[in-house]
Amino acid sequence: MSITDRFRPGNVQIRVNWRVSIGLVGSILKWLTVPLGFPLLLAAYYGEPVSPFLVTMAITLASGLLLEQLRGADELRGREAFLMVSLAWLTVALVGAVPFLLGGNGVLADPVDALFESMSGISTTGATVLEDFSAHGKAMLMWRQTLQWIGGLGVLVLAISVLSQLSVGGAQLMETETQTQNVHRLTPQIAGTARLLWKLYAGITLLCAGMLYALHLGGVAPNMTAYNAIAHAMTGVATAGFSPAPESVGAFSRAAQWTIVPFMFVGATNFILIYHFVLGEWRRPLENDEFRLYVGIVVGAVALLVGLLTLDPSTQLPLEARLRHGTFQVVSILTTTGFATFDFNTWSAGSKHLLFSLMFLGGMAGSTTCSIKLLRWLIVLKAFRRDLFKAVHPEAVRPVRLSGTVVDEETVVDVYAYTLVSLVIFGLATTFVLVESARHGLALTEFEATTAAAATFFNIGPAFGIAGPFGNYAPFSDLTKVVMILLMWIGRIEIVPVLVLLTPSYWQS
Repeated sequence: MSITDRFRPGNVQIRVNWRVSIGLVGSILKWLTVPLGFPLLLAAYYGEPVSPFLVTMAITLASGLLLEQLRGADELRGREAFLMVSLAWLTVALVGAVPFLLGGNGVLADPVDALFESMSGISTTGATVLEDFSAHGKAMLMWRQTLQWIGGLGVLVLAISVLSQLSVGGAQLMETETQTQNVHRLTPQIAGTARLLWKLYAGITLLCAGMLYALHLGGVAPNMTAYNAIAHAMTGVATAGFSPAPESVGAFSRAAQWTIVPFMFVGATNFILIYHFVLGEWRRPLENDEFRLYVGIVVGAVALLVGLLTLDPSTQLPLEARLRHGTFQVVSILTTTGFATFDFNTWSAGSKHLLFSLMFLGGMAGSTTCSIKLLRWLIVLKAFRRDLFKAVHPEAVRPVRLSGTVVDEETVVDVYAYTLVSLVIFGLATTFVLVESARHGLALTEFEATTAAAATFFNIGPAFGIAGPFGNYAPFSDLTKVVMILLMWIGRIEIVPVLVLLTPSYWQS
């Protein structure tokens, strides 16, 4: 029985059963001690302090077990699912900041900066406040990577097991577009779906790490050590963007940069499509409207960006470098990964605006990517084309179809509303960043403020100007960082779960 089936009018509760939501958050915290063990082992191996991770593990396990007792035998229903989703991401971000604070090094010793870095990690944004990477040990830097990796897995489970059931912003389209009901029949419980996704996600990550480390062993990428290979595989497949190197992927060889590109692309591909592809259904992606749009945008944007770089007299790059940097940055920004191989602040206005426009697209629904996502844009385009046709032929009946399946009008309205709300929040965020930065004495152009708001709300990571690919968000005021933390949180969980909690009707019968 799905979440929505349990939430029919006859089953509606008078009030939200918050104990179920809190109990499930406790279960998530309890299991968070497992990934904390990875940087703990690294700290012991490299002779770095282990106490930040040991203390965090103790706090997380104790609080998780305590909160878990609140759940009782009640099941997760519609209203409780909204509350659980919202609290889970916020709580994990708070816990994720504890090792940074206990480490007490650099800017992460500040609570606001620590929470910013943690929320950026778990939301797979990739925006950072780090100024001096050398101030932090290998274990602490790997904790950043680990946060992003579990954030990528978490959003997969969220999108496929929860949001698609709650019809959040058209997320129910995944049921018809990728036939996830086939997977739900195989794994009817959220835990079962999570296990299936975990195996696929971990397998792709291991493949990426193995290929990167093979470059090191072959002498093609000397500094792509096992540590760096694992670190970049975790955040590349998660389309997240943190790197233990200040120069991001630009610190590594051309071969390493080319190797990471397909894994960013795969990370932003619907994992149910990947699942069927692995099972031998080779034609499934080619029959998918969203995937064809995804490939078309990548090819078109790469061709356009390489052309702009070629025509730019200030960008003196050989052909291979133009192809490599152009391909890498298009895929990185479109998939909301946020890795960088070049300081694109130095590129022409046309090149920068092209990358900026890609921030609003995102990859496919049901992937680790962020932003509005191509599935929604595809519905908007198809619906708008249908409306133009009906303007000429008002009596015509022409439904919107997605991969041959009719999309109901309620879903079309949901998608329109979600897209509009996203753009409105982005506009308000831009105004706030610009005004608050001026009040704080931070000189930003309108374009820099706009891209900073987009990069945090759409979970891209790097923006332009001071927050560019090799810059950071440290110069922004604490108030601006707090707002950006909220933007990353709201944007990562698809806006609706948080906004629903703000409506009086949610808390009433």
